[in-house]
Amino acid sequence: MLAGVTSGCVMGIEAYAVDVEVDVAFGGPCFSVVGLPDTAIRESRDRIRSAIKNSGFSFPQERITVNLSPADVKKEGAGFDLPIAIGILAASGLIKQEELSGTLLCGELSLNGKLKPFRGALPIAISLKNKCGTFILPKSNAREAANIHEISVYGASSLREAVEHIKGTNPLDRITPKRQDPGESRSHDGPDFKDVKGQEHVKRGLEIAANGGHNVLLLGPPGSGKSMLAKRFPSILPDLTAEEALETTNVYSIAGQLKTDGLISERPVRSPHHTISYAAMAGGGSWPRPGEISLAHNGVLFLDEFPEFRRDVLETLRQPLESGEITIARVQRSVRYPSRFILIAAMNPCPCGYFTDPHKKCQCTSHQIQRYLSKVSGPLLDRIDIHLEVPRLNYDQLSSRRTGEHSATIKKRVLQNRNLQEERFKHKPAHSAYNAYMISKEMEKHCTLSAEAEELLKTAILELGISARAYDKILKISRTIADMEGSNTIESHHISEAVGYRCLDRNLWV
Repeated sequence: MLAGVTSGCVMGIEAYAVDVEVDVAFGGPCFSVVGLPDTAIRESRDRIRSAIKNSGFSFPQERITVNLSPADVKKEGAGFDLPIAIGILAASGLIKQEELSGTLLCGELSLNGKLKPFRGALPIAISLKNKCGTFILPKSNAREAANIHEISVYGASSLREAVEHIKGTNPLDRITPKRQDPGESRSHDGPDFKDVKGQEHVKRGLEIAANGGHNVLLLGPPGSGKSMLAKRFPSILPDLTAEEALETTNVYSIAGQLKTDGLISERPVRSPHHTISYAAMAGGGSWPRPGEISLAHNGVLFLDEFPEFRRDVLETLRQPLESGEITIARVQRSVRYPSRFILIAAMNPCPCGYFTDPHKKCQCTSHQIQRYLSKVSGPLLDRIDIHLEVPRLNYDQLSSRRTGEHSATIKKRVLQNRNLQEERFKHKPAHSAYNAYMISKEMEKHCTLSAEAEELLKTAILELGISARAYDKILKISRTIADMEGSNTIESHHISEAVGYRCLDRNLWV
């Protein structure tokens, strides 16, 4: 007897439908799975056999053939355990084929018949919501998938519960999405800018970065507060929008790192160690999964000790910083993951760290300094909008009892400017509606310069010899500064401040 079940498989950021066809025919006991399954699917035969028996059902002692269609596309993951098991029971006559109509099934089985979570429940629900009206999956994945309102989600604890629901003898309760504003759960007790003494110009630069979505490089000697400032940067960013929360949760679901039963409510902050490998940063593997670059989507990627990262690891940042996504190519397929984040990088000016310190003498030679700085390539530095010098604090600044401005106060100003940009770029996705992501046509429309500003920019370009990309960065930063002052036109002091944030273009550290 032949039976068919609908399931799904993730490819990149999206999913596609997989028809699980099961044939139970006369012949010697045999269980084969075809349709380009991976090792996890091939091994599912033993899990499924034990799960069916331990759930109180009879496992057919005949020839079982399972086909995963489309047959020319590789499938991976343990999420096919449940649909294959249900297909075997349907082919054995326990479940009627019409009872499976419009039902999507995914889930991993343990030997005792319990259902275990699997990766990619949310992208499967998003991609197949128009194909199937019902989605049965493990309880631990149910809340995640229930955020897609167009599909009815039911969470089962075991194979028996899933069978009883399909047959209608003991229906499961429909899972409703967890009602939560994406910004509700953000804690206000974490690191706060009020703890940072001095460094007013650095705080100003970070506020500009938060307003316009600009990338930042912090340069200064050890102990100047670079890491402290970077850790407080997320506290001034606006909360995730509903669209951004869904995108972020989707990436974490694919990576198998979702630790909440609803949507992710806080902007992700990733801070990998400088010993990280290329694959861990960019993503990859024989079945490509998101790396740190994609896990930072809609959030912050903080790279401390920037030049200590391997050269090939740093160069993976080029494409994401430019286009907001990363492409991972393999022989079998090529996948793209979203990677729109704010990069905060921190580095010392030289190997010993004290090249610019007025109180401690640098022990490095000019050759050592040049070699150290050259670890970060020019094209990569060109893609970082703001370069901020972080000097060592003096005694008066350290001993001062005066606290800085609270993060909540700065965040209110940032939110006002973000709302302005969202209105300006309302035709674009939420994660791209910032000044930092303007394209040429948008820059021509929104970056109107006064005569004095245009003359100053021309002088800066001729004297500094900056690249075309750095020119665009200066214009975008100037647009953000002008927005913060409520000015429609970019004035000369906006250009002057923006040029001041490009210290590496001015060759002051070489």
